[in-house]
Amino acid sequence: MDDIVISHPDTDTRTPVVKPPRSTGAKWLVALLVIALLAYLAWRVLPGLDASTRATAADIQRLNAQIDDLTHTLAQLRGNADTLRARQDDSDRVDKSVRDQLLGLSQRAGLLEDAVANLADKRLSGHDALLLDEAELLLTLGGERYTLFHDAPATIAAYRLADITLSEVEDAAFSTVRQSIAAEIAALDALHAADPVLLSAQLTQLRAQVAQLPAVTQTLPATAAPETTSRLARVLGSLVQIHHGEDAQTQMAMHDVGLARALAGLDLRDAEAALLARDAARYRAALTAARVQLTATLDSHTPEFAAVSSQLDALDKAVLAPPPPPVLGAALRQLRNLRATHALHAAPAAAAKPDVAKPDVTKSGVTKSDGAQK
Repeated sequence: MDDIVISHPDTDTRTPVVKPPRSTGAKWLVALLVIALLAYLAWRVLPGLDASTRATAADIQRLNAQIDDLTHTLAQLRGNADTLRARQDDSDRVDKSVRDQLLGLSQRAGLLEDAVANLADKRLSGHDALLLDEAELLLTLGGERYTLFHDAPATIAAYRLADITLSEVEDAAFSTVRQSIAAEIAALDALHAADPVLLSAQLTQLRAQVAQLPAVTQTLPATAAPETTSRLARVLGSLVQIHHGEDAQTQMAMHDVGLARALAGLDLRDAEAALLARDAARYRAALTAARVQLTATLDSHTPEFAAVSSQLDALDKAVLAPPPPPVLGAALRQLRNLRATHALHAAPAAAAKPDVAKPDVTKSGVTKSDGAQK
């Protein structure tokens, strides 16, 4: 045991105080109590500590298993994330390629729209040009038909076809030409020219009637009796006979009536040919020759001859070639002037139109400009 030192406050020196030593039995009793307490604690506490240790070990194992599972799951998630990242990169590259292709396709669509617009303009211009050429040709044919043959019906038909052709032209500026065509058609209708088909049928019917007309009944002049003429005159008369012109015409009229009818028919055919050619002078000359031939050869006092003569008079009064109307050809001149004016306006517009540089689009949809790839 330690010694206890008691110091007095009034003195500076310290004197040790010696405690009396304890007994040895008390020490052993305390030791036994401590040992018993420790044994009791070991008996009571150690089983609980063992169970707690075992529970802690089980929890640790369970936590280790969960950590392993979480580690495996995390590894799988990392693999999936890497796969998704790779797929996203591929998707980005595909999206970029698709974007480039869409850009190329949009540019191609723009070029196609321009091309279609140009084709539409060319189609309209070509369509109108073709129709205008056809209308001009028809108007020219109609005018020349009337100039050469004075054929008003054929000219009217050509003008009507030209009017139908001009009605299909898209440009409204040419509508005034149709008004001029209508005025020319009205002027041609007002001429009242004879119908060549009807006149030709009447001439054919007249030729058939001429073939059935009766001949003139005439008597030949009396010849000298053989007894009153000399023998030399009779011998020479059997070889050579001399007649006056009137006597020869009379004998020809009596003995060659068929020839006269044929000649009259030829005159009527000549009149028909002149009718088809619209030759008024030749037509009337042929009708006059046929009338003279029939009058000199056939009997003019019969009702058949009177009917034929009245038909000849009606045919002679027909108007074959009336003078052309003053407005003839106005539509053609107006059409040509309009086309010339449009050509003059179209030439500066085509020259002033700038040339637009078109980009080069490759098959992959990437546009190239000035040799550099965008």
